[in-house]
Amino acid sequence: MPVDSAVANPIAYSTAPPIAAGLLAWYDRAARRLPWRAPPGDPPADPYRVWLSEVMLQQTTVAAVGRYFAEFTRRWPTVEALAAADDAEVMGAWAGLGYYARARNLIACARAVAAAGGRFPDEEAGLRALPGIGDYTAAAIAAIAFGRRAVVVDANVERVVARLFRIETPLPAAKPAIRAAADGITPDMRAGDFAQAMMDLGATICTPKRPACAICPLIDHCAAFRAGDPERFPAKAPKAARPERKGTAFWLEAEGAVLLVRRPDKGMLGGMRALPTGPWTDADPGLAGAPRSAAWRSAGKVAHVFTHFALELDVVTAVAPGRDAGEGEWWPVARIGEAGLPTLFAKAARLAQKARGKDGE
Repeated sequence: MPVDSAVANPIAYSTAPPIAAGLLAWYDRAARRLPWRAPPGDPPADPYRVWLSEVMLQQTTVAAVGRYFAEFTRRWPTVEALAAADDAEVMGAWAGLGYYARARNLIACARAVAAAGGRFPDEEAGLRALPGIGDYTAAAIAAIAFGRRAVVVDANVERVVARLFRIETPLPAAKPAIRAAADGITPDMRAGDFAQAMMDLGATICTPKRPACAICPLIDHCAAFRAGDPERFPAKAPKAARPERKGTAFWLEAEGAVLLVRRPDKGMLGGMRALPTGPWTDADPGLAGAPRSAAWRSAGKVAHVFTHFALELDVVTAVAPGRDAGEGEWWPVARIGEAGLPTLFAKAARLAQKARGKDGE
């Protein structure tokens, strides 16, 4: 039966022991080998590496995180090293991972942990008190890095649990029911391995489309499989239309360098180097916010989708007679790839350079 009507009934989770046992047996054979993960059954991984990976993996795929994790741990192998790093260097190293508030919280959290002696709290409440660590991340670190029993629910786990118990309520309203169900099947022992096994199952077998039910270790326990409709879960409420905004990005070049600015610490892409840009509004702002009066030429448009809105930037270019001492910094055009521009402005920079090359300037 759907779990919605039985969340408060422990008897509804009487299958918990075989679910945990079957999943852990599968994980012992099939666990993904990831650089931040200890092998199944081994002592927990370094809390610093677990924390760093979990922050990076928020809203980002394992495939995308790999090279960033390797670079961060090469440059800053301990939480103390990261705490002592220059903000701009960390933000630049983060460029391309997106959701830049995570990077600002990463720095703040590293400094808080370093100030407390370099040791992460080993339980959820203490972890949640640190900058940038919410309920999910606290549970994941507590379970994976410290072996604590914690209920770890990310998007993969939501999907697995919604199918196992055939939870009819659409997301996000279903989250309490999904968490209750996940709590009911989380074992007291090997909670970290269990959490990672659920993640692996969702990422490799119980996928959003065309789940490989025939090889799933939990097939005998899955209500959605028995009903023949696993792809219908988790149910989702209709998405609201994403607002669209427009803006202008300014590529101002002088003596082989381009003018870059540092975006305000708070707000979209906070603390990142970027091309100057005017307001992002419902209507085309034209040249509002231009850093200088110049003969601006359109190089084309770039589009980018943020969590809450879609943005289209008109990229315009101009040449200045020289580098003045106004706001911003002049960055060598030949080294623009080293500026750590976020994806949106990296796309704008490529478009501007292409247009400038065609213009023969």
